[in-house]
Amino acid sequence: MKTALITGVTGQDGSYLAEFLLDKGYKVVGVKRRTSLINTERVDRIYDHVNFILEYGSLHDAGCFWYLLKKYFPDEIYNLAAQSHVRVSFDVSEETVDSIAMGTLRLLNAYKQMCPDARFYQASSSEMYGDNPLVPFNEESLMTPASPYACAKLFSHNLVRNYREAYNLHASSGILFNHESPRRGETFVTRKITMAAARIKLGLQNELRLGNLDARRDWGYAGDYVEVMWLMLQQKNPDDYVIATGESHTVREFLDCVFAHAGLGDPDQYVKIDARYFRPHEVPYLLGDPSKAKKALSWEPRVKFDELACMMYDADLEEAKRKS
Repeated sequence: MKTALITGVTGQDGSYLAEFLLDKGYKVVGVKRRTSLINTERVDRIYDHVNFILEYGSLHDAGCFWYLLKKYFPDEIYNLAAQSHVRVSFDVSEETVDSIAMGTLRLLNAYKQMCPDARFYQASSSEMYGDNPLVPFNEESLMTPASPYACAKLFSHNLVRNYREAYNLHASSGILFNHESPRRGETFVTRKITMAAARIKLGLQNELRLGNLDARRDWGYAGDYVEVMWLMLQQKNPDDYVIATGESHTVREFLDCVFAHAGLGDPDQYVKIDARYFRPHEVPYLLGDPSKAKKALSWEPRVKFDELACMMYDADLEEAKRKS
């Protein structure tokens, strides 16, 4: 039985990945940070699985990585943990950069010493391309990060490549474009929209405050994207891959799609633009070119843009009904 260690297991991607690997017969060691409030709801369905183990850890604590890698000697390591909200990274820049950049370095140092034969996945981000206008983006495109989050992700991305070459490690990075699901954090714009639409539909809310409606993003489904994380680590040679749908839509398009599906009519009657939700440095247009991943990994995204928006709304409607 293979063992996989996942940092950030209680997040959107971590929970989907844990389920995916358990279904493939892995033992999964999930690492979560200690919080005063219970935040394990995304992994509640697998919490009692015989092959799932939940451990505490911190990206700020190198010792915990050495301890966990020595204890479990995993075959695969998936580094997904981070302060991942781009807008918030401007407000808590040191926390963001230390957790992502130095956290990755701490984990890599433990990995190369304790279990260098393991295979390593790094969660890179489309935000690394920043305000580069030359879309679509592939693995060779210029990266001009436009937030502390993106800068930290680029540091980690380059660090993984450096350690791969310097120490002959099987370490790969997935440059994932925006990927959503019903498990998306409630402060992210897609989930804000679907939650608000559900509550408006039930008469529990009458206003939705948003920022830049013209930002364009390449949105896919998180459940599709965790599969390709695993596929990267099954290859003979490590490499970096853009993971995207190859389609781009504005926030307004997502908003319109959700409100139409909900039967709410024109969303402008509910939406208020709030300057607090604009970034100090905007990223106007993200569009990925996943050609390399499609060819090398035989991978295709399955869930389409409108299906994703409707899926998220339907889940939030059921949740709002349950809580009301």
